[in-house]
Amino acid sequence: MSAAAVNEARTGFDLDALPGDLPAGERVIWQGQPNWWALAVHGFHLPWLALYFATLLVWYGATAFTSGLPLAVAAVSTLRMIGVATVPLLLVCLYAWGTSRSALYTMTNRRLVMRVGIALPVSFNVPFSKIEAAGLKAASDGSGNITLAIEKDEKLNYLVLWPHARPWRLSKPEPMLRCIQDAAAVAQTLGRALAADAGVAVQPAADAAPAQTRPATALA
Repeated sequence: MSAAAVNEARTGFDLDALPGDLPAGERVIWQGQPNWWALAVHGFHLPWLALYFATLLVWYGATAFTSGLPLAVAAVSTLRMIGVATVPLLLVCLYAWGTSRSALYTMTNRRLVMRVGIALPVSFNVPFSKIEAAGLKAASDGSGNITLAIEKDEKLNYLVLWPHARPWRLSKPEPMLRCIQDAAAVAQTLGRALAADAGVAVQPAADAAPAQTRPATALA
């Protein structure tokens, strides 16, 4: 059995996803990745793309059947366009799947590590001390995004981070845990870890209200 498999079996986490060995006193408390279907639907707006192509197909089919062409010719032409319209939707799904498969978010008791990139994987270290605020945007299916506002002196490249970045924050990119499952529970875990790292007293999990970041932006 490889060292990576031994580590994963012993800890329950993929420690090889980290850029180096964990320092003394640091431990992994959560690890996850985007849900590919939630990313396709909420991140890449698959339903809106499907609606757009469906509208074009209705228009194209109506034009074909009312243009005087033989019915067989109009039907074949419309079916061909259905195939053409399906291709970009499948490509969006494929890209969402690849993005999910290549990404891994790791939360320790001191930082977040984001491994992203399909062709050229890179890792971003986000120490808790550099996080000014965090926010949660949850979807009805239980998935959601957790955005991280980082101190101004931290230089991040929006294009390298995308799609793991808050949309349109180009001048000051905000890393984002994108379309993760059980986002509310992960947000609470992050809030409690941020509070503990800042030396703020943390209530027991059963009694805890939604935790706050350092010090005032709620993760809910």
